[in-house]
Amino acid sequence: MILKKTTEIQAGSTPLVMQELPTPQPGPGEILIKVSVCGVCHTELDEIEGRTPPPVFPMVLGHQVVGRIVQSGKNAHRFEEGRRVGVAWIYSSCGTCPQCRAGRENLCENFRATGRDAFGGYAEYMVAPEAFVYPIPDSLQDAPTAPLLCAGAVGYRALRLTGIQDGQALGLTGFGGSGHLVLQAARYLYPSLRIYVFARSAKERAFAQELGAVWTGDTRDTPPERMNAIIDTTPVWLPVVEAMRCLAPGGRLVVNAIRKIDVDKNELLKLDYSQHLWMEKEIKSVANVTRRDVEEFLPLAAKIPIEPAIQEYPLQEANQALVELKTKDVRGAKVLRVSSDSG
Repeated sequence: MILKKTTEIQAGSTPLVMQELPTPQPGPGEILIKVSVCGVCHTELDEIEGRTPPPVFPMVLGHQVVGRIVQSGKNAHRFEEGRRVGVAWIYSSCGTCPQCRAGRENLCENFRATGRDAFGGYAEYMVAPEAFVYPIPDSLQDAPTAPLLCAGAVGYRALRLTGIQDGQALGLTGFGGSGHLVLQAARYLYPSLRIYVFARSAKERAFAQELGAVWTGDTRDTPPERMNAIIDTTPVWLPVVEAMRCLAPGGRLVVNAIRKIDVDKNELLKLDYSQHLWMEKEIKSVANVTRRDVEEFLPLAAKIPIEPAIQEYPLQEANQALVELKTKDVRGAKVLRVSSDSG
């Protein structure tokens, strides 16, 4: 399915259209993947609605891709054909700049994103550089693995960036595809961590309690203690301000979002220095993911094991999945089934 132009998503919207495209051919260092499933991410809404638009149209969206290698290009020898692999948001980087050499490809000026700067996984086949493709652990099934490649991996990066320590208090504001995976990883890595969840939806709060949150509340609620760190996964500004209010002295807010929707352009003006920033509180953004994030997180998810909550749709219903992602409460993540046999 392809996106031909940016547009606002509303009930009944069909921003993506089905179109027959030639099967892509892998170039040097690339592999051809037969896609099994592809996760649906809020970043796709940002692409469609123009907050982070593709540089060219049409574009095949999708960056949480699981499939099998069916062909390798010249000098692509890392994987054998038939290997089950995944592709994440990071499609490629230059590999030579100071950021890339330091393992921070996510900050590379030539960072390219899957499904935005190069055709992604809302299709039967896609090509990807083999250096940015990841083996899928045998114990992980295709559909539940898709959200691990983005929502899980970037959530894992956000968790590392908090600097949280076992025995402290961690807040999660917003509890969708990434939040429910971060909670499971955090409980495993930090067994004595106290996890608090802020979410507007009563269903999301109940889900968080099922997964082990010690407290849940609305975005504006005040928890019984202040947090050492908070991860924000929402697309709007209000949770950022409210999270800063709930941070302990020296606490850090990690904002895990590609873009923020300007629902209320005056919301930022409500930031009060003494209430929200005083006492050496910090705000840190998460920019994309690195290969290290994905390479570490997939085996960790298999070991825990993390159990993503998913809702599956056929590829033909991608528009419905996107509309529901924007307009309805989401329990976990949405995944498109592209092929019944990824081999």
